Amino acid sequence: MSVPPNTTKSTLPFLQDGFGIKARATAEGDSKKSRYKPLPKEFRRDGFAFRQIARQGNAAIYDQRWTGCAEPSVCYEVIRIRRRDGFQIGGRFVAAGEVYPKAETWGVDGFTLTDKDAAFAKLREISLATTLPPTSAKP
Repeated sequence: MSVPPNTTKSTLPFLQDGFGIKARATAEGDSKKSRYKPLPKEFRRDGFAFRQIARQGNAAIYDQRWTGCAEPSVCYEVIRIRRRDGFQIGGRFVAAGEVYPKAETWGVDGFTLTDKDAAFAKLREISLATTLPPTSAKP
């Protein structure tokens, strides 16, 4: 009797400068679903397209491209991901979720860099910082 070949896919972590960037194991693992809606991997806002290229714990890098240009230059937004609790607004419940930093917190929770290597260095720096409690501010 032969053993069937391994049919599961194995993916390698995103590598930058020889450092593997991947999610760390948690005590919960996949046994519990997070109560926070995760940030989207891609979105558009204010004439820019954003795409998540790396995430390490509560920090992520999004590449940012201006949608009004055929060949836009790329910037990198390194963010500290915050969470907000669910809330009621006008008879509608908004679920708890992860939030992108507001403009007022740029320089503390968000950084725009033009160099990819510098962006990954900043990601490593802020992913090692102590995790802060969820914000209570509404979006």
